[in-house]
Formats: sequence, C-alpha cells, structure tokens
Amino acid sequence: MADIVKQILTRPIQLAEQVSKAAEGANSFKQDCLELKSKTDKLAVLLRQAARASSYERPMRRIIEDTEQVLDKALALVIKCRANGLMKRVFTIIPAAAFRKTSLQLENSIGDVSWLLRVSASADDRDDEYLGLPPIAANEPILCLIWEQIAILHTGSLEDRSDAAVSLVSLARDNDRYGKLIIEEGGVPPLLKLAKEGKMEGQESAAKALGLLGRDPESVEHIVNAGVCSVFAKILKEGRMKVQAVVAWAVSELAAHHPKCQDHFAQNNIIRLLVSHLAFETVQEHSKYAIASKQTMSIHSVVMASNNPNPILIPTVTREMKMRSPPTSLIQLETKTRARCKMWLLTPWQ
Repeated sequence: MADIVKQILTRPIQLAEQVSKAAEGANSFKQDCLELKSKTDKLAVLLRQAARASSYERPMRRIIEDTEQVLDKALALVIKCRANGLMKRVFTIIPAAAFRKTSLQLENSIGDVSWLLRVSASADDRDDEYLGLPPIAANEPILCLIWEQIAILHTGSLEDRSDAAVSLVSLARDNDRYGKLIIEEGGVPPLLKLAKEGKMEGQESAAKALGLLGRDPESVEHIVNAGVCSVFAKILKEGRMKVQAVVAWAVSELAAHHPKCQDHFAQNNIIRLLVSHLAFETVQEHSKYAIASKQTMSIHSVVMASNNPNPILIPTVTREMKMRSPPTSLIQLETKTRARCKMWLLTPWQ
C-alpha cells in the first residue's frame, strides 16, 4: 500500500517543485506568480505528508488526479511569465482571470488534500471535530460521506468503526445507488473485517450492511468473492446468537438476489450450520417436555422433583442450552429469519 501511495504522489510532488521554481524566475506578473508559488509550496508540504501516511486509496486517487491537473495548468501559466525579450512578452497574452482561476484551484486542492490527511488519520491522531466536506465534494457530497465512513472502517477504533457501519447501513437502506457506491469505493473488505473481529454491535451492523448491499447478482457476486462466506460461517459456528440472527438474515438476502451463490454457501458449510441451528430450536422446544434424568439433576432439582406430583413436565436444559438461549423475542426473530433461509435452501433453483 505504501509503495502504491508513493507511486501515485511522485509526479504531483515533482510538478509542485517545478511550479515553485518556475514562479521564482518569472519576468512578468511577478506578484501573481509569487502568490501561486506560496500556495503551491503549501500544497507540496501536504502532498509529502500524504506520501508518508497510509491513505485510503479510492479518494486519494481521485483527489490526486485532480490535483495533478491543477498543477499542470499552474506550471503552464508560470512558464508563460518567464518569456524573455520584448517581442515574446508582447505576443504572450495572459488573461488576468487566469491567475484568479488557478489560485482558486490551488486553494481547492489544498482543501482536498488536507481533508484526505484528516480522514486517513489513525484513531489516536484523529480528533472528534466534524471533518466537513472537501471542495471536491461540491458536485457529489454523498460520495465524500461514503469515503469518510469507509476510511473510518479502515483506521478507526472499534467503536468508531461500529458507528461507521451504522452510517453505511442507513445509506444502503435509503438508496440502491448509494449501496452501489459503497461497493465501488471498497466498502466490502473493511465491513467483512469488522464482522470478523469487531464487538457484538459492530458485527451486527457490518452483517446488516452486507445484507443490504447485495441488491443484485453483480453486487452479491462481489461480496461473495470478497470472502463473506468464510466470515459468516465462522459467526454461525461460534458467534453470539444475536449476531447469528443478523447473519442468517443477511444470507437469506444475498441468496434471494443471487440464488446461484448457494454453491458458495454450501462449500463453506453455511447450509449445514443454518440447519443445525434450526434443529437446535426443535430440540430446545421438545426439551420442555422431556423427562428429567436424576443423574444429571442438581440437588435443588431433585428436591423439586420429589415435591412435584407430575415430574414429566420438568424440563431438561443443559448448560450449553442455557448459555445459548436468548430472550423470547429474539428467538422469534431468529425463527422467522432462519425459516426464510430454510425455504430458499430447500427450493431448487434453475
């Protein structure tokens, strides 16, 4: 990643140095050229900082591409001001508006690169103040909002990453196009990472976002190729029950929009794990009416059984079941989502 960043930033840094040097040797419009030099030098400092930082690649490429174009125009302008000889100066026409326009573009580039550095900062270096939108966001503010949330997923703390996932859930739910942008701008890998290693709230939000992003076969294919199957399989095998419920829903959403992904789910044992959860619910329901075994009952259970005229109604609930048993409302949610999964899993697709 560091090598890619340096490679992208090499030419803009060189252009900034050339603009600064050319502005010093200007023979006409000296004051205007010195103003451009001052802003170019400030931009060069920010570009060198970006070269040393670990920047989020998608916005960096877009911002640096625009910055490079601005520096190319600035260099062409100051080179015209270096014309020697009376005849060259006479026939070199430079509109006064050209300097104002170039100066404004350099200011915008400074704002864009400054935003890039702030949004790419690590959790320890980032302050709590609102980052705002960079000048590049004038035409598409939602894109920069998505960039900011994905950048936080890359470099933020677990709490910040969880909040960023919630924001992406809101965006993906509101508009299909926003979901497409999240995928195109590289939002899937950090969401998978959060689902794999985050806290429970973060895992829930990440799984929910992934389920919402799979609105069409192309998007589902992208999510599957990014490694969602192995992440979801691990959660279904050993994750918290509440997270498993969201994952079951996400699996049903992905399969509903691209049935052929069932093969990938089967290869990663997701179908088997979902069926085992359904079986566990059935066993848990039947266990309410099982005859208690005195060998496995506690002293308190034995006393209660001896005082109970109808011992057949005493439930046999193992320690594992107690640990995994969620509240009643959550069981109902899981039953509904898993039943939906079961329907598509058992329905053949063409």
